[in-house]
Amino acid sequence: MEISFTKASLEQVAKQVYALAKAYPVWAFHGAMGVGKTTFIHSLCDVLGVTSAVGSPTYAIINEYSSPGIGTIYHMDWYRLRDEEEAIQAGVEDPLYSNNLCLVEWPDRAIDLLPEHTLHLYLSIQEDDYRRISAPALA
Repeated sequence: MEISFTKASLEQVAKQVYALAKAYPVWAFHGAMGVGKTTFIHSLCDVLGVTSAVGSPTYAIINEYSSPGIGTIYHMDWYRLRDEEEAIQAGVEDPLYSNNLCLVEWPDRAIDLLPEHTLHLYLSIQEDDYRRISAPALA
């Protein structure tokens, strides 16, 4: 799967990606700083009916949201983590293996902690305010 989109079409793309990827309990978002990982996750949470504030858990490491359709959603940002040991100390393992939807930004900080059945999504910036999201596993 590979989709190019603008901010105006983000909600529709989030719906499309969820429809294709809802079987995966853990989604790992890869991409450079400022590419729109948190923005995409925010739109996905809107699609899933989350009504609480959705923001980057950069300092909290883990945010928990509630969706009327799918239950608990965990949103993690591992940017500040140095390594797997620090991730374990931050408590990331329980959400990863909870079978709830778990959305992880900066997964490379502790990549070996991710379950085998993790969906890896790659975001990149294209020309003219377009972004691209790809997931090789959904080809």
